[in-house]
Amino acid sequence: MQADQTEEITLHGIRGSQGICIGKAYLVDREGVDVVERYYIDKEDVKDELNRFKAGVNKAKNELAGIIQDIPEDLRQHAYILETHLLLHKDKMLYGKTIELIKNEQINGEWALKKASAEAKSIFKNISDPYLQARAADIEHVTDRILRHLMGAKDVDISGINKRVILVANNLSPAETSQIQLDRVMGFITDRGGETSHTSIIARTLEIPAVMGLERATALINSEDLIIVDGNEGIVIVNPEEETLVHYEELSRRYEAHKKDVVRKSGLPATSADGRRFHIMGNIELPEEVVAVKDHGGEGIGLFRTEFLYLSRNDFPEEQELFDQYLEVIELMAPQPVTIRTLDINGDKEIESTPSPDEANPALGLRAIRFCLKNPDIFKTQLRAILRAAAHGNVRILLPMISGAEEITKSIQLLDEASEELKAEGVEHRRDIELGIMIEIPSAAVMADMLADLVDFFSIGTNDLVQYTLAIDRGNRHVAHLYSPMHPAVIRLIRHVVDAGRHRGKKTYMCGEMAADPMHLPILMGLGIEELSMAPQSIPKIKNMIRKINTSDVEKLTAVILQQSSVEDIQQIITDAYGDLLHEDIYPQ
Repeated sequence: MQADQTEEITLHGIRGSQGICIGKAYLVDREGVDVVERYYIDKEDVKDELNRFKAGVNKAKNELAGIIQDIPEDLRQHAYILETHLLLHKDKMLYGKTIELIKNEQINGEWALKKASAEAKSIFKNISDPYLQARAADIEHVTDRILRHLMGAKDVDISGINKRVILVANNLSPAETSQIQLDRVMGFITDRGGETSHTSIIARTLEIPAVMGLERATALINSEDLIIVDGNEGIVIVNPEEETLVHYEELSRRYEAHKKDVVRKSGLPATSADGRRFHIMGNIELPEEVVAVKDHGGEGIGLFRTEFLYLSRNDFPEEQELFDQYLEVIELMAPQPVTIRTLDINGDKEIESTPSPDEANPALGLRAIRFCLKNPDIFKTQLRAILRAAAHGNVRILLPMISGAEEITKSIQLLDEASEELKAEGVEHRRDIELGIMIEIPSAAVMADMLADLVDFFSIGTNDLVQYTLAIDRGNRHVAHLYSPMHPAVIRLIRHVVDAGRHRGKKTYMCGEMAADPMHLPILMGLGIEELSMAPQSIPKIKNMIRKINTSDVEKLTAVILQQSSVEDIQQIITDAYGDLLHEDIYPQ
């Protein structure tokens, strides 16, 4: 059912990229590839079907390669996203599995690809890290591109739009988003997608408003409908009334002026109103993102996720390949610190050479430090590369998913072995670097006072800590609303970790999503966390807000918060104390 031409409708979705835009809707209409028929192939025709599938893959790859070639300069730092898609075209989980299904089950290429894609996506969706979980969307985008070529369906030409519009789509791939011409596309909204998708990342780089996960926007909105996209609140207003229009035009003007002022000051230190120094760093996945961290005022890398060097390949990366990648980041960021998190994925799911039995719950299974300790050769290769790179800059090692002391002592043993090997080989390296652990499992938080004696620092990963503490799968729509970093149990656990570290002379940092939310900032400052790491685009606003907060005030406020028993009460306390400041970031005066 389409929206009434005179009725104002408000839709609520997920904030993909901040900002406000007002304009005419442009419905992105593509020929669907969701409906795929299954049919069986005669044995003598299997070879032809395989060739047909391979031809479709090659056409899709060539098309994507052309898009990469023409990617705008301001998006060059994200070309790796599309290059990762190129690799997925020949990935064992997708390409290899499809070939296998065509041969073994004698089914058509479209159906085989759909089946292989579903299996691959389920693997990523079972990973607890939201950034890796969102990579299921990348598999879907690559699958759709290949299917379009197999089925002869046409794709939408984003680059061909020749008027100022707001895109309305069921979904947009990173390749499509990268073709956006900023002089023509003001923003976009989608039925699907989320905040951690690559499409959202590109939207934030382009700095255009985006709201995602609206579910029914394409069903309610017509091309040429006037719409307002509020990426600050995740709201879309269809056919706004005059009063609404005037209100949002003023909000948009104020927001743009405020954003320019905040970004202009992003290079200044994050010093609180009463003179306490905080350090705000960036989370990255690949070397190309270092540029964004520096451009947004980041003072180092608080979390370098290394999983992408291991994904979508048939073997494990060699030491030299890892070293080259780490060295690039370290040299670009020098003399600021780079915190390298060791492999955090159930590697057997991604790399064919290490098969193991299927796991009912991979998020709680053989992953991260557990996988590394079970495969010490793989782990030691990464440790050797890190130690070698550390000779060229300021490096810290971060161990993920630690649950107890034994995992730390075994990791230190392997680190020492790697160092001794390099020394015996006469290879330049540095062993005296800081070793930290991610506090993301409640057992590690509870035992923080004992674990502090074994490490140099803690880094709190709130994404997992919250869901494991509250026993909530935030990907489950039935319970996701209960997921809150402001739950009293979570705040008390963080307090315990910070205190345990302080008593042993060890600092506690935070690299989870909680760090990037201004609503949480007063609590984190009050708890004594002086280093926060986040997506580069969030750095300027967090630094700006720190400069307006007095630490003695938030310390008193946090003492009150620790006595509360509900999320609602804690949110109210923060809103009462800092509501004006929080509102200013979204809707500045």
